[in-house]
Amino acid sequence: MTLNTATLVRVTLTHAKRTVQVSRGEALFEIAKDATRPFVVQVADANVTATGTTFLVRGTPQARDEAFGVTLIEGQVIVRRSGGAANGRQDEQFVMAPGERLPGGNAGNLPGLRLDRPKIENLTAWKRGEVVLDDVPMADAVAEMNRYSNLPVGIADLEVIGALRVSGVMRAGDSEAFAHAVASLHGLSVRTTGGRIELHAK
Repeated sequence: MTLNTATLVRVTLTHAKRTVQVSRGEALFEIAKDATRPFVVQVADANVTATGTTFLVRGTPQARDEAFGVTLIEGQVIVRRSGGAANGRQDEQFVMAPGERLPGGNAGNLPGLRLDRPKIENLTAWKRGEVVLDDVPMADAVAEMNRYSNLPVGIADLEVIGALRVSGVMRAGDSEAFAHAVASLHGLSVRTTGGRIELHAK
C-alpha cells in the first residue's frame, strides 16, 4: 500500500478478512492473492473487493464533483454501493476491468455510477511529483494543490471563483506557480498575505 500525501486510512486484519478504510486522500494497492482472506477497501459509501490486483482508491469527501474514485490498473475488483430510500438510489455493483475508473459523487450529485477509461498515468502523477487537473472546479483544484504545500491557496469568493474550471499539469508543492497560472487563465488577481496566497476577482 502506497499512500499519497494528506491520506488517512485505517487497517483491520483478521484471520477471515483484510480491510482498509480510506477516510480521505489516495492510496495505491498492490494486493497479494489470498482466496481465504478477501481484501476489502471501504471508501465513502462503497466497498471495493479485490483478489491479487493493483488498483487506486481516492476519497475526497469535501469535493464538489467526486466523493470517491476507484481505478483498476490490473486484475479485477468488484465495487458495491448500497442504495437507500433517503437518496433515492438502488444498490449498485460493478465488476471492473483493467484501465477502468469508477467515480462516485456526493449525496445528491452524480446519482448513478458510470465507468470511464482515464489515462492511468494522469491519476498516478502524484508518484512523479505532479498534479494533473482535468476540467475540475477551481475549489477542488485548490484543495488538491494544498495537499502538497505549506503555502496554502485560498479563494476570496468561493461561490464565483470556486466554480471556475481548471485543467493543466502542475508541479506538486508549487502553490505560487499554480495560483499565477489559474489567475492568468481566468483573469484573477493573486495576493500573498500572512503565509497564504489568495485568489481574488479583479
